Amino acid sequence: MWKPAIRATGIEDTRHNGMHVLRHTYASVLLDAGESVKALSAYLGHADPGFTLRVYTHLLPSSEDRTRRAIDEAFADDPETGDGPATA
Repeated sequence: MWKPAIRATGIEDTRHNGMHVLRHTYASVLLDAGESVKALSAYLGHADPGFTLRVYTHLLPSSEDRTRRAIDEAFADDPETGDGPATA
């Protein structure tokens, strides 16, 4: 369905706008959201999570980004619960 749809728009059907990019986008969004490589491997139909890791490791957020987000979330004030650094 993808190829006929992309062609119908008049956009050239290339590797840069095909299913490969869509699949990479799907994988990168899930990895950035913290999905496990094992689960992503199953979603993509890979037999081995090691293969998924080798292919998509460059899409994993850096540990510095994860650390920064975790600390930011831990110290964020939550008006609904009153939780935040002041309640610690």
